[in-house]
Amino acid sequence: MRLLQIILTVLAVPVMAALVVAGGRVVKGHESVITVDQIDPIADALPTGGSDTLPASGSDAGQEPTTSAIPAPAAPQSPNPVVHSRAIDPDVVAPPELSDQELERVEPRAPLSDLALAGPPKPRKTKMPDGGDGTKLFQPIATAAGLIKAKDYSIAVSGIDAVKESETCSDEGKPWGCGVRARTAFRAFLRGRTVVCAVPPQGGQAAIPAKCWVGNKDVGLWLVENGWARAAQGGPYVEAENKARSEKKGIFGPAPKLDGLPAVPAMSGPAPVAPDSILPADGGAVTPPVDQPAPAQ
Repeated sequence: MRLLQIILTVLAVPVMAALVVAGGRVVKGHESVITVDQIDPIADALPTGGSDTLPASGSDAGQEPTTSAIPAPAAPQSPNPVVHSRAIDPDVVAPPELSDQELERVEPRAPLSDLALAGPPKPRKTKMPDGGDGTKLFQPIATAAGLIKAKDYSIAVSGIDAVKESETCSDEGKPWGCGVRARTAFRAFLRGRTVVCAVPPQGGQAAIPAKCWVGNKDVGLWLVENGWARAAQGGPYVEAENKARSEKKGIFGPAPKLDGLPAVPAMSGPAPVAPDSILPADGGAVTPPVDQPAPAQ
């Protein structure tokens, strides 16, 4: 039995050697050949146009020569090329020799939408708190206590005697500008809010007497009861004026005090003394320095 194993081992060695040789030949037959192109500096220095074939040197002398294609250089460009912003059609654009009489003026095109025609808000009709018909006036301006300008309207609040801007009042024999103060108070009351007034459809330059409201507040009543206007004789605000007079409000009272301004702080302690460096030794007056002449060379 042992003899049989030795015989099989001896026979297997040449069989394995034959298989190894045969496998090597198969792998060598399927071997891939990869060719790497190399850059030849001599070929790159050739003149323009076409390609030249140069033989390789050294160990590559038996191989095929390398071919290099050199592109032609671009055409020379002018230093300052002329660039047109747009193409001009001579049939559409009139030449300069034509006179104005030969040109045709066309109408401008219509706006793309109605948004281009939008303007400030127009007055709108509405109901007033007392039940009457009114018109909303936006961004009112008080030119005086009781006078309003808004849009194309100039309105004098009805039922009152408006206080003019130039009017002055007396406070213990001293005049003060009650007209300016009344206008300032009226502006603070309006402060750009919408006013509803009973005005005609069209405005005008002349002041239109009308009753006005700001929210639920009667504008004329507010002016009279705060003393910034006088009630018209026989009007609805006579009692409000009498009450304002008795309470000395607005133009019926004293001049307004400037209590809201900060007081100037009083100086306490001794007065500040200038430093000794700028005071003369004898305590006299300080004299400005005199320019000394330059020493002679």
